[in-house]
Amino acid sequence: MRRRIALALGGAAVLTASLASSSLSPAVASPGLIAAMQRDFGLTAAQAETRLGQEITAARVMPAAQQAAGAAFGGAWFDPALGKLVVGVTDPAAADAVRQAGAETAPAKVSAAKLDATKAAIDASAKADPAPAAVSGWRTDPRAGSVVVTLRPGAHGADVDAFLARAAKAGPVTVATAPAAEPFSAGTVGGDPYYINGNTRCSIGFSVNGGFVSAGHCGGTGSSVVGWDGSAMGSFAGSSFPGNDYSFIRIGNGWWTAPVVLGWGTVSDALVRGSWVAPVGTSVCRSGSTTHWHCGTVLGLNETVNYSQGAVYQMTRTNVCAEPGDSGGSFITGDQAQGVTSGGWGNCGSGGETWFQPVNEILQTYGLSLVTA
Repeated sequence: MRRRIALALGGAAVLTASLASSSLSPAVASPGLIAAMQRDFGLTAAQAETRLGQEITAARVMPAAQQAAGAAFGGAWFDPALGKLVVGVTDPAAADAVRQAGAETAPAKVSAAKLDATKAAIDASAKADPAPAAVSGWRTDPRAGSVVVTLRPGAHGADVDAFLARAAKAGPVTVATAPAAEPFSAGTVGGDPYYINGNTRCSIGFSVNGGFVSAGHCGGTGSSVVGWDGSAMGSFAGSSFPGNDYSFIRIGNGWWTAPVVLGWGTVSDALVRGSWVAPVGTSVCRSGSTTHWHCGTVLGLNETVNYSQGAVYQMTRTNVCAEPGDSGGSFITGDQAQGVTSGGWGNCGSGGETWFQPVNEILQTYGLSLVTA
């Protein structure tokens, strides 16, 4: 156990030393992140470095830009072509204030508040009368000005029609088709691995004071946990699934925490320095114990995913691939923690989509704080 963590910290120490003389931010200068962006986005090193810097700026501009838009706020997203955050506005009079805050603007058909209220109404309806299995999930789409309800291919039937009718009464709704998502846990077969009750493997999300956070479907409260080396780690101090998909594992037995996300030799280990929320359109990378390190883009925030076990709310959708055993693993943008891997569809051979539970919600729920560099 100590040998493995020492290796991770050793990589982190080398990374820190190499950045000490750099004028770039740690996230932009990390050679591992640059290499991953080159591989998964087809960019040159210079282009990847530029994009990461732009995305860091966008994440920090977003709160002020949203405040500047006020009631006219129609959602926000990162535009790689512009290299800037774009804010939708329902009232052109708000555009100047948003631009002064550092973002570009675009016309929005519906306010973000209206879309959020529509989705909240659909969520409430689904809690009272669960969505049929043929409904994959639903999300707000500010660029389309509607809540998008996703159906499995070929979905039909009276129950689907009834759900769509209820959704349409809540507000603007459109329908799309996509494969159903399923949790990415695995049987006995960080993204570092850990094992629950000896028969399920999942991945560590992020170190927090007292332990680490991961996915809720990996184990229930009280379940025992062992590490990659088979030694006892601790147990689940809290877990929620469905409804949510997060957990807090309290550790002991000589285990300790480190502000590191494993690069698995594919890239350098990444240091964690905070948890600024990445806007839609931002690049994001995932580390897990099955498929290791992969990158993609944030496609949507606050999405409801209708797993076969029940709906999970307030998830973030990405086009990063994942496979069974990656559940609970880290999603990170630059050096900012984003969330823990929940589930999705597809694989890392043919591609797919993966959802994560935002880390800030987990921290708030359990009163935790990230271990940061």
